[in-house]
Amino acid sequence: MGADSGRYRGTEGRISQWLRRRPKPQPVADDAARLALLLAVAEAGMPISPAAHPSGYRCSCERVGCPTPARHPLSFAWQTQSTTDRAQIERWAENQPLANFITATGLVHDVLDVPLAAGSAALERLLAAGIDVGPVARSGTDRMLFFTATRGTPDDEDEWWPCELDCHPETMDEHPGLRWHCRGSYVLLPPARLPGELDVHWIRGPENPLPDPLTLLETLTDACAQYADTADASDLDHDSVPWPLSR
Repeated sequence: MGADSGRYRGTEGRISQWLRRRPKPQPVADDAARLALLLAVAEAGMPISPAAHPSGYRCSCERVGCPTPARHPLSFAWQTQSTTDRAQIERWAENQPLANFITATGLVHDVLDVPLAAGSAALERLLAAGIDVGPVARSGTDRMLFFTATRGTPDDEDEWWPCELDCHPETMDEHPGLRWHCRGSYVLLPPARLPGELDVHWIRGPENPLPDPLTLLETLTDACAQYADTADASDLDHDSVPWPLSR
């Protein structure tokens, strides 16, 4: 009994070690290209901070059931940690070569975050109308991010005007359509890797000036409404198909 018990314990130890092994993630780009993209964001005045990265199909934070794998900051103090300081960003990039980065919104810039289909249609419409569109990024297979100037951070809190579209990290599931990332929020910054070999990348880079968000809002809102109507119609068509009878 004792020998068998020892043998089983040894087997259990080897299995536990095997289960803990994960594929080693690869950097999203070479170090120089990655650093250049991060510094371009900082030069545009947008503060950044290190974030988690994929570890296989899981998150590098190793939290069981992480709700936002590879999409969240490393530090709870990300709002005060976020910076545009070149030397600090270079240190982060060198010491954490696999890390993604987030950018804290509501200081210099906001981000209008929309479903990919709606964002693609809106971007085409905005450019065709000759409207100045700032930096735009694609996030995974389902979202598009429009970077704009912030609504401001007035000294007098009474001057702040909230919006029902305002989104914070903990309320993202409540905003399946248009999300307005402003004070107290952040978005994942290109270049970034996501689980499942997905990524976040620029469609229009940070060298484009940040526009007033109100110049984009109506077009984005209309596109999101059309996207929602299309999705609802698709669901109705799907629901109207009768299930085949069992034989």
